[in-house]
Amino acid sequence: MTVTRDLDSLAVQHLRTTTAIRERADWLLERARRGDSRWFEVDDDGLERAADEVAAETRRRHPGLDIPYHSRWRHFEAGGVDRKALLDNGLAAQTPTRRAQALMDLTVVSVLLDAGAGASWRYREADTGGIFSRSEGLGVASWHAFTAGVFSSDPADPLRCDAAGLRALTAARLAEAFQVTPDNPLVGLDGRVALLHRLGAVLAQRTDVFGHLGRPGGLVDSFGAELAAHDLLSSVLRLMSDIWRAQNMIGHYPLGDCWHHDAVPGVGSSRGWMPLHKLSQWLTYSLLEPFEWAGRTVHGLDDLTGLAEYRNGGLFLDTAALRLRDPDFGTRVWSPADELVVEWRALTIALLDGLAPLVRQRLGINAEQMPLARVLEGGTWWAGRRLAAQLRDGLPPLTVNSDGTVF
Repeated sequence: MTVTRDLDSLAVQHLRTTTAIRERADWLLERARRGDSRWFEVDDDGLERAADEVAAETRRRHPGLDIPYHSRWRHFEAGGVDRKALLDNGLAAQTPTRRAQALMDLTVVSVLLDAGAGASWRYREADTGGIFSRSEGLGVASWHAFTAGVFSSDPADPLRCDAAGLRALTAARLAEAFQVTPDNPLVGLDGRVALLHRLGAVLAQRTDVFGHLGRPGGLVDSFGAELAAHDLLSSVLRLMSDIWRAQNMIGHYPLGDCWHHDAVPGVGSSRGWMPLHKLSQWLTYSLLEPFEWAGRTVHGLDDLTGLAEYRNGGLFLDTAALRLRDPDFGTRVWSPADELVVEWRALTIALLDGLAPLVRQRLGINAEQMPLARVLEGGTWWAGRRLAAQLRDGLPPLTVNSDGTVF
């Protein structure tokens, strides 16, 4: 039993690396290129079309090519409002460490709430009158919920997120904060609350990292003046693994956003598992700026992969870099565990790696100036959204029934 557990632990550790993500995603891409995929065909001419779309989108959005990171902080800027400056004002009396903790608290809770909202949901910002939907709406709504103290256990100290506050959160309170009504439904509301409850439990258990209050911002003290992006991701995956879906497991180890695909090679109990870790990598991308604002230097950004979500994946279907083998696949409702969805997301990651140098070439910029974090923001995500708006009123090309913890 001990030997099996040790081997399972090694398998899980490997599946929590971007090396495993890339190796397995690349293997599935080459398999699809050979015509061996049950679900997809690959057209590299379509990848050139995708690069054209992304380069054009990047020039439209950033004519000076001053591209920020792909990050939750971009959604906090929705409507042209500098909400970080407003938050900085509220934190002006705090020490630099407490300010950094608050920014990280906000980042973590907001990213975990950033799953597909559905086509119907909207958030109206009282201060500006702006109406926001989808990721921007979720970002603005979570920002206001944070500043209102929804995630804090102490009304006298609202600008924080802590274990007790998260565990006390109810669906009714989150629904009120996010303006959810029968006429304004939010997909996966209960799943989001359950995810935050699990986060609260994890924070409470790891007081050595998150402090006696159990604040996500405790991560700021886990690293020195310099840190590698992959080390940050590793910490996120290791410390927060228990918040993810329990049914994806090797032995007693939860795998999170890692799904079974019969064709995926691997050693031992890692065989047949395709790691994706979309929300954990999105969180890592989104923590880059708070760490930098705290005076830390982050290197190795391109060790992270692209994000396996429906805007990036939609870009490749809508430019025909990927084609469904059977058009009827596009009419069905899928689950995140379905092999088609697992493979679509894996192919998205592999194709993003192939797309990035094509985009840089078109823009006349190098990888140091435009790491993948900026290609995504420039970018692939926005081009995917624009094509979806043109073709399907914003809906993704495939319908996935998510519970709010994957997309």
